[in-house]
Amino acid sequence: MQEPDLPLLDEAALAELAASVGGDMAFVTELVEAYLGDAPAQVAQIHAGADAGDAASVVRPAHTLKSSSATVGAQRLAATARRLELASRNEELPGAIDALEGLDAEWQATEAALRAWMAGTTG
Repeated sequence: MQEPDLPLLDEAALAELAASVGGDMAFVTELVEAYLGDAPAQVAQIHAGADAGDAASVVRPAHTLKSSSATVGAQRLAATARRLELASRNEELPGAIDALEGLDAEWQATEAALRAWMAGTTG
């Protein structure tokens, strides 16, 4: 399920991130590239844990995805990961099936938005 009230990508968060590193856009771009490299493994780990019915193994990758997504302004993906983290912490992962089913689409949309943002900042 999409988080309709949240933006896919909050560019203000990226601007705040840039401000926090003295406006070093090259560094921000490196952080975004690292996020884009790491997030697919977290998504895969979430799916693997959920497919195995092991809610405990979903907690860490969901937490990491939530936090890193929030850092780069990926608000909808962060909210989806938060729902999955909370559900898995409470052993209620089956109740978060809509979030799990929407995870891949949110990730793909987030990846595209961040790549477009990077192209706009470096091009």
